[in-house]
Amino acid sequence: MTNPDISKIFGFVPQAEFEALRSDAEYSNALLHTGEGKGNDFLGWVNLPSSTTPEFLTEIKAAAATLRAKAEVVIVIGIGGSYLGTKAVLEALQNPFASLQSERKDPVILFAGHTISEDYMAELMDAVKDRTIATIVISKSGTTTEPAIAFRIVKQEIERRYGAKDAAERIVAITDAARGALKVVADEAGYKTFVIPDDVGGRFSVLTPVGLLPLAVAGVDIDALVAGSQRMEAATSAKVAFDKNPAAIYAAARTALYRKGFKVEILAAYEPALQYFAEWWKQLYGESEGKEGKGIFPAGVIFSTDLHSMGQYIQEGERILFETVISVAAPHREMRIERAANDGDGLNFLAGKRISEVNRMAELGTMLAHVDGGVPNIRVEISRIDEGTLGELLYFFEKACGISGYMLGVNPFDQPGVEAYKKNMFALLEKPGYESATAEIKKRLQ
Repeated sequence: MTNPDISKIFGFVPQAEFEALRSDAEYSNALLHTGEGKGNDFLGWVNLPSSTTPEFLTEIKAAAATLRAKAEVVIVIGIGGSYLGTKAVLEALQNPFASLQSERKDPVILFAGHTISEDYMAELMDAVKDRTIATIVISKSGTTTEPAIAFRIVKQEIERRYGAKDAAERIVAITDAARGALKVVADEAGYKTFVIPDDVGGRFSVLTPVGLLPLAVAGVDIDALVAGSQRMEAATSAKVAFDKNPAAIYAAARTALYRKGFKVEILAAYEPALQYFAEWWKQLYGESEGKEGKGIFPAGVIFSTDLHSMGQYIQEGERILFETVISVAAPHREMRIERAANDGDGLNFLAGKRISEVNRMAELGTMLAHVDGGVPNIRVEISRIDEGTLGELLYFFEKACGISGYMLGVNPFDQPGVEAYKKNMFALLEKPGYESATAEIKKRLQ
């Protein structure tokens, strides 16, 4: 991946103001490596790619092979960073029409524990009633409500079907190294376990077993994914000069725009395979920066689809938006538009062109239209969508997020606001320890 193209921000931000952020970006990047900044107990992700050994990946792949042999469907249980990164990579790499294929060599990965919807859970369990199943449960504590409910249901179903001994070979727990409810259950039942590192927060955890194990089960080349992240770790090191450091450049560009009043960043892609990548990115930046009354609001769109729904607002709505576009240079497949004998649809001018060429012209034309309409544009180009480029892209956005958070002046690695809804929910459910707040919360709802 080359440096982001930030040339289309300079009609909105004087180049001198961007250049003035160089030292701040370099200093913020250095803090991620020295551990002298806020949230320094959650910096394990910074050197995670380079510290991931072949032996560790072999252990991951061995556990994945056991689950692949046991089950047609593997249910991955987790919420937030415990599922979004995995979902993002899977959606990017898998054929969206694989369910129509008569033969499938890889297990189907389904997700649970990211919602409390009764319909979703009931329909999931109904869908797998005639399939062999296994599960990967991801929770540092084991008591987070959404995944805990899902795990209870799935665990009981696996034990009912296969008995306790075989169930223990169909359940893998990714949890704390030494404590927590899930760790206790896993040790007592004899589950294979992997550790969520104490110094890696959930939204930065896709390159730990949290993401690597489910992806390996699905047949993803995790060696290539990690190799891509290793390349980007090297490319964004604090030793790399600002002009050649893609994460520092991106962080400085979005900081400069934020200080000019651009409060909403839209991550746009022209490949639908990247839809869930945008969902992962939204959590990464929203949870890292949105605090102390500060932060850029992250949104995601897939063009050209969303040009027919959100395009009007982006083009002419309130001028608080800027776009970061993930541009894919080459598709995997080739399909050309053929000439028609009757040019009733008026498309013969496109005859012989690849669909990707039309898509690229839509991308370039939209960029110019949006810039002309008052929307600054940053362009991040990847060569193609594969494990290596996704590994690069994951780490690029993680590193830039850490730099941006420090430039914003917040702790990018905590999330105190996430606990607010939980306290109210537990009081309403009359969870032990929360009874004193129940009456007050119910009164406020009247």
